[in-house]
Amino acid sequence: MESITIKAGHGHAFRVDKGKRFRIITPKGQQSADFFAFSTDDIEDCLSPHHTWMPTRSLHPRVGDIFLSRRRNPMVEFIEDGADGLHDLLIAPCDSIRYEQFGEPGHRSCIGNLEEAMATLGCDVPAAPLAVNFFTNTVVEDGFMFNTPKEPVAKPGGYVVLEACMDLICAVSSCPYDLAGPGWAINSPDGPTEIVVELL
Repeated sequence: MESITIKAGHGHAFRVDKGKRFRIITPKGQQSADFFAFSTDDIEDCLSPHHTWMPTRSLHPRVGDIFLSRRRNPMVEFIEDGADGLHDLLIAPCDSIRYEQFGEPGHRSCIGNLEEAMATLGCDVPAAPLAVNFFTNTVVEDGFMFNTPKEPVAKPGGYVVLEACMDLICAVSSCPYDLAGPGWAINSPDGPTEIVVELL
């Protein structure tokens, strides 16, 4: 088993062969992990939460779900959930434009982390990639999305186990979001913490 510790607020990219499993862990809890995946054979065919929840009819990924690509190809199977279902398919990954709008130019972002991580493998990032947000607590009520309760609740040591349905290039961002906002708590109020990936 290979274990990779992703520094708080940063990202890492790695390759996973078809049929291999890997674990994503929030060691201290309350830390969102943005998970991206790309087909090794076609980098433009990347993970799509929107295509994924259409056949499952669930806005929160569950064990047994198959995550689909934007071309509706099976990419990843959700094997085991050790984080009580606290995952999200709705929130777009943070990027430099969002932080500029918040008055925080130069703030690290999940898209920036993805671009840095993919560059280490010599890969470009397709336009507008989306992510599954593990360890992210969201609730939809009457058509509106909330973080409920107002602080993240993913427990220390929370994890998910995934299996590649094709040869993949994956990336995980320890989401660097640390801005105060009423009713919107993505990560621990103490700031981002590390994420661990184990290649099983």
